[in-house]
Amino acid sequence: MPAEFIKLYPENPDPRRVRKIVDALEAGAVIIYPTDTIYGMGCAIFNQKAIQRVAQIKGVKAEKHDFSFICYDLSDISEYTRALGNRVFKLMKKALPGPFTFILEANNKVPKLLNSKKKTVGIRVPDHAIPRLLVKELGQPILTTSIRDEDDVIEYSTDPELIYEKYKDQVDIIIDGGYGHNVASTVVDCTNDEITIIRQGMGEIDDYL
Repeated sequence: MPAEFIKLYPENPDPRRVRKIVDALEAGAVIIYPTDTIYGMGCAIFNQKAIQRVAQIKGVKAEKHDFSFICYDLSDISEYTRALGNRVFKLMKKALPGPFTFILEANNKVPKLLNSKKKTVGIRVPDHAIPRLLVKELGQPILTTSIRDEDDVIEYSTDPELIYEKYKDQVDIIIDGGYGHNVASTVVDCTNDEITIIRQGMGEIDDYL
């Protein structure tokens, strides 16, 4: 059965549609959703079967791939990471919500599948109402991994209708939240209280240092 294509307006998401998507996530759905950077694919972080499905669609091994997850806010982050140093906490407080992925030390609440070989986890708090609202309603973070395009010029798909055509037989729900960007988040490693840019993307971390 093809994926459901659900339209949500970021400035005013329909609560009934949000609830429908959250119910599906609770039941193990894999979804595609907008963020403040590119469209992402993911599932609830405590559903091992759904994580394996995401990895299969992505063509990677779940235990070896660097998945990140979306949190609602800073208090969510502290649930899944070791205590943040003062400098890192201040930086994240200023920069989030925003187009950054922070690599932090994971604590034992992070599912084994997501930090099986490493003791770190990537954390996102996107400046976008749809994924944050889903996380808030779900009561747990959502796994996130980028939707890449095979096109040599455009690295990431931005048109939700084209994303639907490509992924409708692989995932359960695709959220149309309007056109996405084609630049990913900036990845910032904060694991040893030093701040190192791993990948420069949409966000300028220097603006917050």
